[in-house]
Amino acid sequence: MTIVTDKDPVSTGNDGLDLILKGGLPANRMYLLEGAPGSGKTTLALQFLREGVRLGEPALYITLSETRDELATVAGSHGWSIDDFEVFEFNAAEDALGGERGQSIIHPWEMELGETVKLIRAEVERVKPRRVVFDSLSEMRLLAQESLRFRRQILAIKQFFAGRDTTVLLVDDLSGAENGRDSHLHSLCHGVITLERLTLDFGAARRRLQVQKLRGVAFTAGYHDFTIRKGGLEVYPRLIAADYHADVKAVPVSSGVKALDDLLAGGPLSGTSVLLTGPAGSGKTTIALQYVWAACERGEPCTIYQFDERVSTLLIRARAFGFDLQRHIDEGRLLIRQIDPAEISPGEFASNVRHEIEQRGVRMLVIDSLNGYLAAMPQEQQLILQMHELLSYLSQQGVVTFLINPQHGLVGSMSTSLNISYVADAVILLRFFEAGGRIRKAISIIKNRGGQHEDAIRELRIDGTGVRVGEPLAAFRGVLTGTPEYTGSALPLMEDRPGAA
Repeated sequence: MTIVTDKDPVSTGNDGLDLILKGGLPANRMYLLEGAPGSGKTTLALQFLREGVRLGEPALYITLSETRDELATVAGSHGWSIDDFEVFEFNAAEDALGGERGQSIIHPWEMELGETVKLIRAEVERVKPRRVVFDSLSEMRLLAQESLRFRRQILAIKQFFAGRDTTVLLVDDLSGAENGRDSHLHSLCHGVITLERLTLDFGAARRRLQVQKLRGVAFTAGYHDFTIRKGGLEVYPRLIAADYHADVKAVPVSSGVKALDDLLAGGPLSGTSVLLTGPAGSGKTTIALQYVWAACERGEPCTIYQFDERVSTLLIRARAFGFDLQRHIDEGRLLIRQIDPAEISPGEFASNVRHEIEQRGVRMLVIDSLNGYLAAMPQEQQLILQMHELLSYLSQQGVVTFLINPQHGLVGSMSTSLNISYVADAVILLRFFEAGGRIRKAISIIKNRGGQHEDAIRELRIDGTGVRVGEPLAAFRGVLTGTPEYTGSALPLMEDRPGAA
C-alpha cells in the first residue's frame, strides 16, 4: 500500500482533473463536490474511490440518497464493480453497525441526525478507510431541518476526520441549499469542485467543471469542459498557451506551386496561421488542400477538421483536382476528422488538437470552417478568445494553421458573422470577377505578419491538374465593392490548359 503524507497530492483518478489540480488533492483533507442532479458527481466520486483501490487503499462509500443496487447500476454502466470497496447504506442499520444483515429497514428520515452521524463514525472506525465519499449532503439537510444544526454536524464530521489518514469527498446535489450554494459549507471544506450541466437550444447537453477553491494549490482556474463516457468523466483542461512555450525556428512552408508561394514571399512561415476568406466556391478549401498535399508529399503529418463538408465529398473533390489524399490517409500521414458542431464542446476540440500535435507530431492543421466552429460555441466572444488561445498554442508548436472563413453571399457586398482576421497572421482574400463574359477568380494577400507579401491582384485557376496563379492584373474596377471587374487587356488572363478536366 502506498504511504501518503499530508504533502503528497491524492489523485482523483481522473487525469484531466489532476492536471487542473496540479497533481491532485492535498491528502487528509475534506472536500466538497457539488452540482445539480445529472452533472456527473457520482461517476467522479466512484473514480476517486477506484483510484484508491488501485493503490491498495481501503475505501468507503457512504450513501444516504441511493441504494447499493442503484450505485452498482451506475458503476456497471462504466464497466466497474463496487465490490472492490466498502459501501455503507442507511437502509440496513445492522449492516452499518457491522452486524448480520437483518430484515428491518430504517430510512434516513426515521433517524435523528445525531444517530446518523454516530453510524457514520462507527463505520469509519470499522473500515479505517483512506478515502471516503459521503453522498449526499441534501439528505443531511433534511434530517437537520435547520441550517444551523446542519452546519454544526458538518463541522463535527470535519473534526472527527481531523488527524486521521483519510481524504473525504462530500457530495452535494444543492437541494435545499440557499440560493443554490452553501457559502458556509464552502468555508468549512479545504476545496470545492463544482460540476454543471448546460442545456443548449440544440444539440447535446454540455458539461463543465470549475474548481471554486483549493487551499495551498495554484490550480487552473476557470471553466473546463468535460463529457461523461463509458469509463468515467473525460475532463478537458482549459488550454493556456503560455504553459506550452517552445522555441521554434520559422521557415517558409511551400505549397508546391511557386506562383502561389511567391504571394507570401516563399510561403507562410511555420508557426503562423493563415485565414482563407471569400465567398462559397472561390477555392478556399482547395488552396488549403494544395498546402496539405505538398506537406504530405514531404512526409509531414497533417490533420484536417471538417465541420461542414462530409469527408467522402472532400476526398472526391480533392481527387478531381489531382490530389490523391486517400493514399496519404492509408499511409498514416493525413487524418481527416469529421466534427459534429452540435456534439462537441470547445474544450474537447482544443483537447483533440493537442492530441494531434503532441501524439502524432502534426505540422499542418486545417479548420474547415470557422462557421462550423462558431456553431459549437454559444457566444461569439468566447469563440474569439478560445481561438486566439488555440492559435497561440499552435504557433508555439511550430504548426501552420489554415482557417477557412466563408463569407455570406456570392457577389456584391459580402460580410462575415465572425471577425477573426485580426487574430490570423496572414489573410488570403479570394473574389470572383468578370472579364470577357466569363466569371473568374482573383487572389490577393491582405496581410502577412511573417514578412513581405505581394499587394497585386492575380487570377486564380483551379482545374483537374491543380492550382494556377496568373500574372498581376492591374486594370480592375470596384475591387472593394466585393465584385471586382477587370477592364484591361485579355493578354494576362489564363485559359484552359490542354488536357485539363
